[in-house]
Amino acid sequence: MKRLFLMPLVAGAVFFAACGGNQTKEESATTESTETTATEQAPAADIPGLDTVAVSNEVALQANDLMTFDKKLFRVKAGEPVKLTLKNVGEMPKESMGHNVVVLTPGTDLPAFGGEAIKAVDTEYIPVTFGSSIVAHTKLLGPGETDTIEFTLDEKGVYPFVCSFPGHYGVMQGKIVAE
Repeated sequence: MKRLFLMPLVAGAVFFAACGGNQTKEESATTESTETTATEQAPAADIPGLDTVAVSNEVALQANDLMTFDKKLFRVKAGEPVKLTLKNVGEMPKESMGHNVVVLTPGTDLPAFGGEAIKAVDTEYIPVTFGSSIVAHTKLLGPGETDTIEFTLDEKGVYPFVCSFPGHYGVMQGKIVAE
């Protein structure tokens, strides 16, 4: 009796798994790659909420113990100096909840960056293997600490920023749009 009950479930699972059509793995990978590239290089106009953000090359950002930045979107003028100030408003120790800001070049593979950052303990989680993708970064901050950095985004584009402390990049990220 149990076998008769399981047979329709197995048949249904096989049917759903096979419903992918006649698309080969190579075609599927090509489609996914194309979609990913299009998403990564989306024009700034497609970013939700961009029209509500004023252009300013002085950026103030706060990080907290809930692993969040208080802002996730900035607009700056390309080719002009940007002054970014990060303040860690949390109370947890730097060793367990430190925060920084790393500004990356457009199209940087964030999961790969995060994977390398975990290993970069000696450089405050700034991976030297991604040196060419890093535009600028603050130092790693403990509770109540502040750091200010200055950099220039020479080209127009969408520059992601993340906290590179282990496990943070997935939720602590945002975009700087250089216009």
